[in-house]
Amino acid sequence: MSVVYAIKPEEILHEIKLSCQIPTVVENILTRKIIINAAQEVGIKAEAEELQQAADNVRLMSQLKSADATWTWLQKHRLSLDDFEELVYVTVISSKLTEYLFAQKVEAVFVENQLDYTQVVLYEVVFDDEDLAMEMFYAIAEGEITFPEVAHEYIQDTSLRRTGGYKGILNRTDLKPEISAAVFAATPPQIIKPIITSEGVNLIFVEEIIQPELNEMLRSKILNNLFSEWLKEQMEQLEFEIIR
Repeated sequence: MSVVYAIKPEEILHEIKLSCQIPTVVENILTRKIIINAAQEVGIKAEAEELQQAADNVRLMSQLKSADATWTWLQKHRLSLDDFEELVYVTVISSKLTEYLFAQKVEAVFVENQLDYTQVVLYEVVFDDEDLAMEMFYAIAEGEITFPEVAHEYIQDTSLRRTGGYKGILNRTDLKPEISAAVFAATPPQIIKPIITSEGVNLIFVEEIIQPELNEMLRSKILNNLFSEWLKEQMEQLEFEIIR
């Protein structure tokens, strides 16, 4: 016979405290209050169509393909329909507040930080031996061997070896400063003279440098960054008290 345990609301709060989640929960509460108050001050409202679209997006992201699945999800998270509507409402006004505050600033931020949005496609092999790295560098430069061949021979990691040392499409911030300076000064396609870092001796092939475009994805990223900074500033100015 299975045992049924009764869990009280105060026990849930106690578990949150024991799990050291109070600061996170408090921050989430304050963030929601800041957004709601700021939206009300500037007259931002959520229209019925916007709420419906946001609700559909929540269901889509949570893979809730039917009414039954949605109801099960709500029960799992102990959410009432009113709670769900509040969640959707905050999502909508947060998005509209972000646009209201920062839509006109996106292009200026993009221009000012254009170098930071430049990306690079590169391949890398990390050696322990500087002399060997230099030997491979000159061998590739003189056409005696290709970079993929070097990668296949000297990379230990199986998945990385199979892709020829492909590191992906990277931003400046993804790279160590000493590597970033050399990589973004390259004229692709170009192999770079080995660079010594804390990881070892890095032999890098720069395939392409991608100049940034202010597309929808980057625009959204800039908006979210600006909004996050604004929320942080608002939070720092707040005084609050947890009522016992």
